Amino acid sequence: MSEASGSAPARVRVRARIRGRVQGVWFRGATAEEARRQGVDGWVRNCPDGAVEAVFEGRPESVAALVAFVRRGPPAARVEHVDVGEEAPAGEQGFAIRRSG
Repeated sequence: MSEASGSAPARVRVRARIRGRVQGVWFRGATAEEARRQGVDGWVRNCPDGAVEAVFEGRPESVAALVAFVRRGPPAARVEHVDVGEEAPAGEQGFAIRRSG
């Protein structure tokens, strides 16, 4: 992610896969609330293997705040591992809770 001016990019995108006790503990709802509070676009969904997957797109500091949030999760969750990878921004608009994927 490079900018000609050397400044931070205006918009970044990451995909996170969260493992642990993260389904049935209001993880997706809490993540969506935090994303909206931070002004981050994207989505979150349960995965068939018991993980949660999320895409966050927005200002770098806001996306970093969401990644920090999913590393701890809501109170009933027990996050054991989080994989985070950068992707090219895709123009996400709003934040959605998706059906399992």
